Amino acid sequence: MFQTSVANYLNKHHYKRIELKAALFDMDGVLFDSMKGHAIAWHESMKQYGMHLEPSEAYEHEGRTGATTINLISMRERGREATEEEIKAIYKKKCDIFNSLGAAPRMPGALEILTKIKSAGITPVIVTGSGQTSLLDKLNNNFPGIFDPNLMVTAFDVKFGKPNPEPYLIGLKKANVQPYEAIVVENAPLGVRSGVNAGIFTIAVNTGPLPDEALLKEGANLLFHSMEDFNNNWENFYTAIRD
Repeated sequence: MFQTSVANYLNKHHYKRIELKAALFDMDGVLFDSMKGHAIAWHESMKQYGMHLEPSEAYEHEGRTGATTINLISMRERGREATEEEIKAIYKKKCDIFNSLGAAPRMPGALEILTKIKSAGITPVIVTGSGQTSLLDKLNNNFPGIFDPNLMVTAFDVKFGKPNPEPYLIGLKKANVQPYEAIVVENAPLGVRSGVNAGIFTIAVNTGPLPDEALLKEGANLLFHSMEDFNNNWENFYTAIRD
């Protein structure tokens, strides 16, 4: 299975092989089991400003910047984009609600797979739509010694955000690698599309309520059903890349 997925990717992009040097990780729903909290926070914050967003819909917007999500819902609910003041207020309210729910736990299997990747000499990179100011502390507390603060792409680095390929293209640039020298690890349809459109081998990890097809139809090269599943299959996958 892994050999076929790798071969299909190489044939599509006319590459000879994947020379893996960097692994670009989304954060929410991949490294942290945080999407349930984000879904609640988006629902409640929108409701307080007279707009409706079902918690389940939050998974469909995962990966967008906060401003983009707010504007999309505002256009749908009110027929206009939100003002800058509204965006700041709604996003702050969303963050306040999310933070009030308590710290999201580390995703089972995430530390283990990151440790294996780091030990193999592969550089981990964060590519997230989050704009949390405490992001680095959160990562260092849960994944000590894994991430370089200079190798992080956040909402502050991008103009367009996922599903545009820009975040992952910036991730490649920060890691100083080419698309065939990296993999993307994503749990959201928009994030998968972003990685695929950046020309990178993209692994979907379905840790949420969406069907597998929602990720596969965006072009995911491989799909695992948890980070533990990915971790358990890492050695076989890495062997397939190097063969």
